[in-house]
Amino acid sequence: MRADMNLTAHTLKQQNIDDRHRYQDLCLLFDQTFAQNENTRLIKGNGEPVYLPAGNKHDHHQIVFAHGYFASALHEVSHWCIAGKQRRLLEDYGYWYCPDGRNNQQQEEFEQVEIKPQAIEWAFSVAVQKPFRVSSDNLHGAQADTLAFHAKVQQQALNYLQQGFPLRAQQFIRVLQDFYLSPPLCPKDFSSPELTPSRESNGTI
Repeated sequence: MRADMNLTAHTLKQQNIDDRHRYQDLCLLFDQTFAQNENTRLIKGNGEPVYLPAGNKHDHHQIVFAHGYFASALHEVSHWCIAGKQRRLLEDYGYWYCPDGRNNQQQEEFEQVEIKPQAIEWAFSVAVQKPFRVSSDNLHGAQADTLAFHAKVQQQALNYLQQGFPLRAQQFIRVLQDFYLSPPLCPKDFSSPELTPSRESNGTI
C-alpha cells in the first residue's frame, strides 16, 4: 500500500459510522493493490455486474459491480480471486449465468460454483467488519435448501482459513484488515451469517 495514499485508518476512524462502508474506499484499495501488478481495476457500474477483460475500449481489466453496492463489490472481487489466468481474459470469465427462476437442477449447479466465491466474500466481510449474507439468489425459482448451502459455504471458509486463501484473496484480506483495523480471521468469524433467499440488494452475478 502506498505511503501517499489519501485514505488511512486514522481518517476512517474519524468518519461517521454510516460512512465506514463506502464503495469508493474499496475501489481505491483494490486499485492500489492490483491495478499495476494485475492490470485490473474495480469499477462502479450502472447496471448488472460484469467482468470485462482489457481491450480496445479500456486498457485495464475491469471488475464492474452493481450500482455502487458495497456487498456487490466484495462479491465480484471474490469471483475474480479464484478465476484462473485464461479465464480472466474472457468476458465474465467465460461463464454463462442462469438468472433467478432456476429449477432444482439449475439451482444445484449454481450453488456448486458459488461456494468458493461466497466463502471468500465472507472473509472479506469479516475483514471490513460488515455482516455477511449467504445467498442462494433464486427468489422466483425452485426453493433452495439455504441451510445446507450455508453449511457448505461455512465449511469452505473454514477450509480456506486452515489451508490458506487463494493468493489474491489473501492479499486483499490483509489490505482490508489494515484499513478497517480488524483483527486476524479466526474460526468463530465463520459461524452464523444472515441467510437470505436473494441477492437482489447486492446486485451480484
